[in-house]
Amino acid sequence: MDNDYFSIDAILAENQKIQCTFKVDIPDMGHLAGGSDRDIKSLTKAPIPIWLAYIMLFSDWADFTIPSPFGTRVRNALKAEPRSVKLSNLVGAGGLWYGFGKMVMDILSEEQANGISEVLAKAFKGRLLEVIDQAQHFAALGPAGGGGPSADTAQSFREGLDGTERELFALAQESAKRIKRWHEGNDKARR
Repeated sequence: MDNDYFSIDAILAENQKIQCTFKVDIPDMGHLAGGSDRDIKSLTKAPIPIWLAYIMLFSDWADFTIPSPFGTRVRNALKAEPRSVKLSNLVGAGGLWYGFGKMVMDILSEEQANGISEVLAKAFKGRLLEVIDQAQHFAALGPAGGGGPSADTAQSFREGLDGTERELFALAQESAKRIKRWHEGNDKARR
């Protein structure tokens, strides 16, 4: 995912909310906390979109906690078996877990960012082989595999994938289909 201003993936990732605790009173901004109060009071907790949180955090008006999609529970699940975690369920909005993780890394200290980076990289590496394998498997089924239990399995598998992984799945599936067509075309030409 690129940080291009016009990138839809970047926009969706920046729209994810993080829990902020305000350090100071902020007048006339109570609507950010979602309540009916006119002002935000010191020590108020509110979920703020990450694009707005940058300003709040770097101005030292607020602190934030690491979002739950990168918390201890998810980290332990990913360490145990990366393929078993449905990343798309962790963040919503198209399931851009890796993109959201990149955005969170940008506002963390170097040590914390390195920890998140390690989690993202290990999760990606641990899941990549399964993504490619499943894509090739479902591509090999061809039109006959378009319905029934195998289609349900494919759909279920894809639903748990992050947006980036879904793109790779689609690319690997299309690549496997093209290789199969090429191979079948060469076999016919040899006969």
